[in-house]
Amino acid sequence: MIYLIIHYLYAIPTILLYLSYVTTFIVLLGLGLIYTFQCKLIYPAEFPENSRTEVALPSDHNMPHFEDLSLRTRDNVKIKAYFIKQETDEQTSKACTLLYFHANAGNMVGEWAIRLPIAHIFYKMFKCNVFMVSYRGYGLSEGAPREKGLRLDAQAALDFITDHPLLMNTKIIAFGQSIGGAVAIDLVARNEDKIHAMILENTFLSLPKLIPSLMPFLRHVAFLCHQKWNSEKAIESITKTPILFLSGKRDELVPPQHMKALHEKVKTSGGKSFSEFNSTHNDTCLAPNYFDVIAQFWVTYVDDSFVKTGE
Repeated sequence: MIYLIIHYLYAIPTILLYLSYVTTFIVLLGLGLIYTFQCKLIYPAEFPENSRTEVALPSDHNMPHFEDLSLRTRDNVKIKAYFIKQETDEQTSKACTLLYFHANAGNMVGEWAIRLPIAHIFYKMFKCNVFMVSYRGYGLSEGAPREKGLRLDAQAALDFITDHPLLMNTKIIAFGQSIGGAVAIDLVARNEDKIHAMILENTFLSLPKLIPSLMPFLRHVAFLCHQKWNSEKAIESITKTPILFLSGKRDELVPPQHMKALHEKVKTSGGKSFSEFNSTHNDTCLAPNYFDVIAQFWVTYVDDSFVKTGE
């Protein structure tokens, strides 16, 4: 009996060593899976069901004058876009152009096509053109979503607008919701001379800084996030573009402090405005005075001609 006890005591270090090997392997495997497959978590392009196969048309929402486009990005990926224009070429060339970067999940028209009604309000209220781009891996666009790729998608959309004979002289307003805000900030930071103004709704400082609140179970491994979207750094390089910040005070996905911090960090000479709404992440656009706030910004920094027409 004593011999067996002594034998087991001597075996304990070996057992602990093997257990440490197994634990280390499991931890490293888990970290590797998180690092490798994080884009599936960050870009849920397959949700909701049929988002990759069913994309509503602008004509379904009383915007009959549009082009269903396929754009080629600089890395040769084909992405889809809607160019929603005014009734005549003359009206189109004189209107402003809203470049719409959609929020996460779904496609460019959104679940139940919720983003098309937003586009329609801009289209009618401000008499502007609307350019909606579908990121790679979303909707009917090819490819797989990655930060580098989405940046190229945004650039392809802007390049199309600035090269188009009807749009090249129009004022371009970048509009980004949630992760679309990060796309917009990055694009404006790299093309400030081409974009007249920017509207941001419920976006974040960076993905690594968002993880602790959005995915608390991953807060200790946020350093593994290679999809940075470092908006807090990018926005500091924007020096002259007017910016409107639209923040939901009850946002359950992006802490409102992120929007406040972005507003504080930017030092644009073009002017900036910050508005809060009693809303959550996805229903800010439904706030009663949402478009009134945008209209005030539009009149002040973009164009007041829509007011003069009585709209």
